Amino acid sequence: MYLATEKKAEIFKKHGKSEKDTGSSEGQIALFTYRISHLTEHLKKNRKDFNTQRSLVKLVGKRRNLLDYLVKTDITRYRAIVKELGLRK
Repeated sequence: MYLATEKKAEIFKKHGKSEKDTGSSEGQIALFTYRISHLTEHLKKNRKDFNTQRSLVKLVGKRRNLLDYLVKTDITRYRAIVKELGLRK
């Protein structure tokens, strides 16, 4: 698989509270962002891979829902993660 356990732990360590804290919104958003960028690169090479395209759209929706949740609960955490990951909006 393209996403090794070490890479996941590194993402959660950088954006979450710790590498064991896989449930924090910031950690999940960062992981989804990493996976979205990976799938986007794959789709640039393989235009007709419609299963991957569907997976990408679902991941973007999941990330959007988490971002909406963060806006409602804690706007400062939302602004920090958007700035850190370079997301629009």
